[in-house]
Amino acid sequence: MEESRNTPFTRRIRTRIWQELADPRNPWVATDARCHGYAHSEMIGRLDYAQTLFLLLRGELPGERQHELLRRFLVAFCNPGPRHGATRAVMNAAASGTRSQHLGAIGLALLGGEHLGSAEVEQAARFLSRQRGADPAALATSLGAASRDGGYTADRRVAPGFGTLYGDIDAHAGALAALLAAAPGDWHSLAWGQRFAAGLRGAGCGWLVPGVAAAAALDLGFAPKTAAALYQIASLPGLLAHGLEMGGQGMQGMPFVAEEDYEFHDPRDTATHGGPST
Repeated sequence: MEESRNTPFTRRIRTRIWQELADPRNPWVATDARCHGYAHSEMIGRLDYAQTLFLLLRGELPGERQHELLRRFLVAFCNPGPRHGATRAVMNAAASGTRSQHLGAIGLALLGGEHLGSAEVEQAARFLSRQRGADPAALATSLGAASRDGGYTADRRVAPGFGTLYGDIDAHAGALAALLAAAPGDWHSLAWGQRFAAGLRGAGCGWLVPGVAAAAALDLGFAPKTAAALYQIASLPGLLAHGLEMGGQGMQGMPFVAEEDYEFHDPRDTATHGGPST
């Protein structure tokens, strides 16, 4: 170990994930690699993407039922949709001429947020883990007791991953939850979430996409932080697809706000006249 500023640092980077096998003629060139002990060259012909991803993140191959649930997960969350803030950011960037190799980073940065993003996935996973032994129906009655107000502009969160979308129950999120829960296997978090969401219906609330992703990731054995990362991995193709499509249309492909729809609020007018000017 070497010390810098009285802090010990390791001399070498260590990883259990990936081992590169050196060429005897040149140790800087790899002839093959091993992922948690599996030869990369053999993985290419034997494993699909879901199995490879599970191996990278968990250090072992998934069982048959885990494989099926993860396969469904990757399809279920392949695209946040064009109205999601992360997708809109990618579309705007692409329309303004941002190079395609930068679109993924832009989208994932926005997808990391706490509103329908991977941060909410992590929070929802922690909530579901804490409530594992609780009665979902009783908890739903307690948390859903808050008044329903605010119309379509005021969304509520009764818990991370559960609430309203545009003032209503997100039917698509509920459908995704049902499809994932129907995968063969005993999926405790998805089943608990299904009962919890059913109990929230009387309060006008239900599943949100981050909650569904969190429950499925927990059932696959992933920790909350990894659940957030898994959601980002799954969503990246959709972000890129929308960005690449918009890049081909150019700036004219995005709506331009008309003059009559602009409203300028001058803080000096607020201070002087007591109200904004338009």
